[in-house]
Amino acid sequence: MKIQLNGNSHDVDANATLEQVVALITADTAGTAAAVNEEVVPKANWAQYSLHEGDAVEILTAVQGG
Repeated sequence: MKIQLNGNSHDVDANATLEQVVALITADTAGTAAAVNEEVVPKANWAQYSLHEGDAVEILTAVQGG
C-alpha cells in the first residue's frame, strides 16, 4: 500500500505498523517522535498502530547541538 512518509510517497506492506515504518528511518528510537495524519502517536502504541492506504506519517528525530 502507499503512504506518505515524511512528505514522500512510499510503498509498505498492507499490514505495516507504525513501528515497522519508523524502523525504515532509524534503528535508534531514542528522541524519536511519530505522527500519523497530524496526530502524535505515543511510542508505546507504535507496535499496535496499523497504517492504512494514504496515511501521512511524519517521523522526527531530535538532534542535540549547540
